This record gives sequence, C-alpha cells and structure tokens, in this order.
Amino acid sequence: MASFTVEGQEALDREVKPFGSGGAHITIPKRWLGADVKVVRTSEPAEPEE
Repeated sequence: MASFTVEGQEALDREVKPFGSGGAHITIPKRWLGADVKVVRTSEPAEPEE
C-alpha cells in the first residue's frame, strides 16, 4: 500500500456508492462546492454480488 501526506482543512471517511449504470460516487458537504478535493482509496473494493 502506498503512503500519502496531504495537508488540508477537513477530512471525511465515506463509502463509495453505486451510481447509474456503471459509475459510483461519494457525497460531500455542500459547503465544499467550488473547493479542490482529493480522493484516496484506502481498501480493496468489495466483490460484486451476483
């Protein structure tokens, strides 16, 4: 696993949710609109259920 050092204002811990027919998203606070953000995956994705 890689290690990153990031300086910032706030941090969130969220789960990625499915979106549409092949994408995914996370939600962030509305007050973050217009801000630059970084997203770091911290675990392996779960296996899709069949």
